[in-house]
Amino acid sequence: MTIGMGVGRESGRSEQEDPLGAGWERHRPAVFGVAYRLLGSVADAEDVTQDVWLRAAGADLREIGDLRAWLVTVAARRSYDILKSARFRRETYVGPWLPEPLLTGPDASQPVLVDESVSSAMLLIMEELSPPERVAFVLHDVFGLEFGRIAEVLDVSGPAARQLASRARRRVAGARQFTPQASKAERERVLTAFRAAYEAGDLAGLVRLLHPDVVYITDGGGKASAARKLIRGGGRVAEVMVRTGRRWRPDRIDLAEVGGELALVFHREGRVYSVDTVEVTDGLVSAYRRVMNPEKLVRVGAVTRGGVGSSPW
Repeated sequence: MTIGMGVGRESGRSEQEDPLGAGWERHRPAVFGVAYRLLGSVADAEDVTQDVWLRAAGADLREIGDLRAWLVTVAARRSYDILKSARFRRETYVGPWLPEPLLTGPDASQPVLVDESVSSAMLLIMEELSPPERVAFVLHDVFGLEFGRIAEVLDVSGPAARQLASRARRRVAGARQFTPQASKAERERVLTAFRAAYEAGDLAGLVRLLHPDVVYITDGGGKASAARKLIRGGGRVAEVMVRTGRRWRPDRIDLAEVGGELALVFHREGRVYSVDTVEVTDGLVSAYRRVMNPEKLVRVGAVTRGGVGSSPW
């Protein structure tokens, strides 16, 4: 993605003469990053990033003291408007809703794109926050913006913005107690073993890798054949996976980094069939989330055709 690279700007000008031309590429990941965390959608985050570029390109930025904070604030305000209307779309969404996968990969050098707050588990936790709480939490706790700026985005007082962030922080901390983080090495071991068992149709092997209370969530959005209710229990989930694997046998299953964590990317008939993220507890898969909605996989397919695990950033 190369939004706004050099559009309408003369090369070689100084940052004082042309603050956007000099700073856009440096701050673009933060613009995209705040939008993705607030919306859980790569497509929407790209649209917001484009909107911010157009707004900034038409503005006089010479008096802006902190360009990054200004750009992030503009992105947050636009995302907040979308987030409020997205609540209705979530209510009418067919089946469970999961965040659109964001391929990060080893070349996503910008920390703002690969920290814990872009994982599917954290995005789902933040989905339980009210729109103002989510904005306050992301802007303050992830991006370090002062409460005065956050208050402007939310159209509330400074103390109210501080209270929203504090309340969101408590709710996030409470939810994270139930989503323990496995190490990268443990996650890779479990996913490698899981892939082998899945490819072999090994029911017993899958059961051994699944937590007895595992929850299986599939997001088809009414556009792909997917369970519209959660499936629980190791034995039951293993049976469903073996049956699905036999019916929709993948061409290959890749390990790739999604939202800063190792995940599985299933390919079938020359396209990405699903992107599967997991939570690992005590060496077992305790939550398995499968995104099958083709609208959420378009960008993953475009990137993986250029090399598994690579990032558009």
